[in-house]
Amino acid sequence: MIQLVAFLGNYGHEYEHTRHNTAWMFEDSLPFSQRISWQNKYKSDFAAVDYDVFLAWLLEWGFLKPRADGSLPVPAGAPSKIYFMKPLTYMNLSGDAVGEAARFFKIPPEDILIVHDEIELAPGFVSLKWGGGLGGHNGLRSVKAVLGTADFWRLRFGVGKCTNGSVADYVLGKFAGDEAILMSQVFEMTHPLFAKVLTAKDAHNLLGEWGKKKLVE
Repeated sequence: MIQLVAFLGNYGHEYEHTRHNTAWMFEDSLPFSQRISWQNKYKSDFAAVDYDVFLAWLLEWGFLKPRADGSLPVPAGAPSKIYFMKPLTYMNLSGDAVGEAARFFKIPPEDILIVHDEIELAPGFVSLKWGGGLGGHNGLRSVKAVLGTADFWRLRFGVGKCTNGSVADYVLGKFAGDEAILMSQVFEMTHPLFAKVLTAKDAHNLLGEWGKKKLVE
């Protein structure tokens, strides 16, 4: 099961609301985001949340249903805590933060979810992916280099390809008004998937529906 979620992005006001900070924008959109207590640890903004507290948040927001007796639906093999992080290393060194936390808590790569922007997907698309290619994403390349494998989970938000100029300028560019509205709609529609991924005993069961899905036209 997923134990560590890393939202990739760049810190600093100049990078706010840029395509490369899509994952940070998604985290901000989560209905329980303000309840997460961040600390500066493991080269990141880092948070540890008791798993039963996390489940209670999901129940409160309607992403889970209680058991018939009213108890929390804790899945078999659930971790005692779930960890969230926003690396503060800048995108190209994201693996330094992810690797440090993973080593400290002894979390294997297959229990890590990386949330990131994806230029190979058009805006409006979201994709859950296990392993495979990196699509030229420097943050993913860094994570793979530090973990020694590409076999980790990714939650990808389509931002589209640049039509002129450099890729770097494009991903560091801010969302235009219509794009920002579209992304906010995509984020909201992805909340239930996020809950499912973090409570699934085997997230591979979600790949059929969420391997690539268009949420907003």
